Amino acid sequence: MSDLSHVDEQGRARMVDVSEKTVTVRMARATGSIRMERATLDLIRANSIAKGDVLGIARVAGIMAAKRTSELIPLCHPLPLTDVSVDIAFDETLPGLRVEAAARTAAQTGVEMEAIVAVSVSLVTVYDMAKAVDKSMVIGEISLAEKLGGRSGHWQRT
Repeated sequence: MSDLSHVDEQGRARMVDVSEKTVTVRMARATGSIRMERATLDLIRANSIAKGDVLGIARVAGIMAAKRTSELIPLCHPLPLTDVSVDIAFDETLPGLRVEAAARTAAQTGVEMEAIVAVSVSLVTVYDMAKAVDKSMVIGEISLAEKLGGRSGHWQRT
């Protein structure tokens, strides 16, 4: 038998059976960033990008993506999300934007992937909306920042 949780006795990929796990309240928070030319950041701040409201559309894209995570990540369980938030902040030091997403559920498995996917898709949406003025944007630093609930309890990046 394999020690890998997503591999069966024959070495084939499988979804983990969580049916015996206890339903607990779970939360995960992820972060990421996109660096860009200062002029691009100024256009986004002024809501002057030709495609429209970059921040609003990126926020909604992230929420929608979190809800579809199990369709994108092959061995992810579909989860009943109780809340997804996406916050986007200007960061002059990059220059660019920082994205933070949080996902919540009461389920038998965690929502880390949902938070990470929300951040990722929000950042890609920013790129898509502003690429006509700045193809040099760089997406990066996508990571889990915190998780609560489940057997492993609370974890936070230090």
